[in-house]
Amino acid sequence: MTTLKTEDALLFLVEYLRKGRSAYFGAMEATDYGYDLYMLNPMRAYYRQTHQADLMQERGAAERVAPPFLDAAWELCRRGVLRPGIRTWKVQATEDGNAGFGFTITPFGRTWLNEAENDTFVPTEPERVGQLLARYSGRFGSGFQQRAQEAIRCYGAHAYLACCVMCGAASESVVLALAVEKLGEGDAIATYTSSNGRSRLESRLIGQAPDRLKKDFQALSILLKYWRDDSAHGQETIIADNEAYTSIAMLIRFAAFADDNWTAFVGSSGQ
Repeated sequence: MTTLKTEDALLFLVEYLRKGRSAYFGAMEATDYGYDLYMLNPMRAYYRQTHQADLMQERGAAERVAPPFLDAAWELCRRGVLRPGIRTWKVQATEDGNAGFGFTITPFGRTWLNEAENDTFVPTEPERVGQLLARYSGRFGSGFQQRAQEAIRCYGAHAYLACCVMCGAASESVVLALAVEKLGEGDAIATYTSSNGRSRLESRLIGQAPDRLKKDFQALSILLKYWRDDSAHGQETIIADNEAYTSIAMLIRFAAFADDNWTAFVGSSGQ
């Protein structure tokens, strides 16, 4: 049996919560007792879906898949989608449920589960996306790491405006890291903190780069800058899940692009 990863269990658990127990079991085949989510049931459903197993086999498999499923449930608790315990006072509890196998969907969680069906990549796999971005933290610094991880957490909470702001800020950390390497820290910071500093710093950074790299740099960064600025203003905005989702994808591409072309951007003197 292939080792189940936490992010895969999380993906299945969100799907299970959205569809409901009845999508996987007959009316008399399973119960959640006094919980919205009795963890034995999604684990049985997962094993049934992947192995075509009978009831006894499903129960036996629960012990093997319990750790990643319980980690996934706790991740949903951390986000505010679930809370441990029964739905309300005096409904039926179980020893397993009280020991960490029983959860209830919060009011926020019901809204979250009804939103954004394309959540199946970014918000339900924070570990994988976090790993994709974390690999660049050594190159672009702790500021990049902090903002990139905040962007993922914001998306997972459906805080889409904040996600776009953090993606834009993380992309600026990439630009600043390149500029510090090319111009020196003092010169780069002085330019960055001056009037129209971001634009001036980018001009100095890519001014001598080949046209192909200039075009790619601008294409990858322009929407990140636009959505960051639009999100940070006080006016109402149309930014929602699609823009935030795209922002994270573009941040990953921008970081990879800057890393791949590091020498091309910083190799010549900025003097």
